[in-house]
Amino acid sequence: MVQIDVYSDPICPWCFIGKRRLERALAARDDVSATVNWRPFQLNPDMPPAGQDQHSYLHSKFGGIERATKFQDAIAEAGQSERIAFNFDRIHHTPNTLDAHRLIRFAGAGGLQNEVVEALFSAYFFEGENIGKHGVLVRIAHAVGLDGHAVAAYLASSADVSEVAAEDLRARRMSIDAVPCFIINGQYAISGAQEPEAFYPLLDLANFSQQAAE
Repeated sequence: MVQIDVYSDPICPWCFIGKRRLERALAARDDVSATVNWRPFQLNPDMPPAGQDQHSYLHSKFGGIERATKFQDAIAEAGQSERIAFNFDRIHHTPNTLDAHRLIRFAGAGGLQNEVVEALFSAYFFEGENIGKHGVLVRIAHAVGLDGHAVAAYLASSADVSEVAAEDLRARRMSIDAVPCFIINGQYAISGAQEPEAFYPLLDLANFSQQAAE
């Protein structure tokens, strides 16, 4: 079984595109059995807990709304090829994603990480929801099959806060400075939202190494 660790952030549009392209790569290579684990990487680790107004965030990050709009237009065009209809006009708030990453970690125990990640991307990029709010996260968790009451209690606690922070720090110490980043079998890395074909050689190499070791 090939293990793929994906470092991403649920407010990263390229991560959403990268998820779709990884899925296409795995669907095309049905001879490769893989498990996908989603790992935390905060694009904005210094974001205030309550997040920031989207207009102010884009202005500070890109040096102006005009430059931000050009960036979003390029993403929207790339998204079309993956059937992702980004709706940036609906996003009015940039959240702190620590709790969203905690939810992804929580979902791993129930085998629902991929579903939660997909739901977070959809909520943020299609509906413009504030995925930094506990109420939104609980609703997303319940919709994919997690126990909403258990998730609410988990988010209200400090559980896994230090663990998520430690994983984020570990990624940076591994010289990951942009996402998505895909680590295959802990040895081979692909950075960026690459086309499916970019995964094939490393999937084959990882699969061959795995079979040879068995």
